[in-house]
Amino acid sequence: MATPFDKAFSLIDAAHILDPKQVTLSQSQDPIPYELHYANKMTKSLSLRSPAASDALRLAVRAQHLKRWEVPRTEFPATKVGYLSWRTHLARRQAEIVAGMCVEAGYDGAFAERVAALVRKEGLRSGEDEEVQVLEDVACLVFLEDQLEEFQKGCEEEKVIGILRRTWAKMSEKGRELALGMELEERSKELVGRALADA
Repeated sequence: MATPFDKAFSLIDAAHILDPKQVTLSQSQDPIPYELHYANKMTKSLSLRSPAASDALRLAVRAQHLKRWEVPRTEFPATKVGYLSWRTHLARRQAEIVAGMCVEAGYDGAFAERVAALVRKEGLRSGEDEEVQVLEDVACLVFLEDQLEEFQKGCEEEKVIGILRRTWAKMSEKGRELALGMELEERSKELVGRALADA
């Protein structure tokens, strides 16, 4: 019989599968929805960062970009404030959706709210919640491994270096240790090296 965790996980992935954006990981594989690919990367990074993670954290990590494609960046002003407003809106929306999925899967309201609080990254700046920091580490690791190469295209070098510095500042020592052990493309490795050298 499926557990509440299994049911919630399946509900999250059922939403990911609806993402119209497809990615091809290799010539021998069929394309898959981008958000499912991203969720797989997040789950894999969590297993490295915190193998004994709680069920609440595992679900929050899986739901990090839940239905994100439904709210395009273009719906908010093309400014830094607009970007931050978009991110805040997404976090609240994703938290609300995954909380509903947790209740539907059989969890009580307290557990559902815990998952939602993690998705909203409550307590990150204060350092009060270790699990929130783990989630932030995982998101940063996936950015470095899976998104940095594409992100560089069309971006000024100094902007990329600045973003890498901010990414590094958001990570714990354990997260940084894992980041330094990553196999990155040469260009990405060079930019990371410059960002850390100048930090």
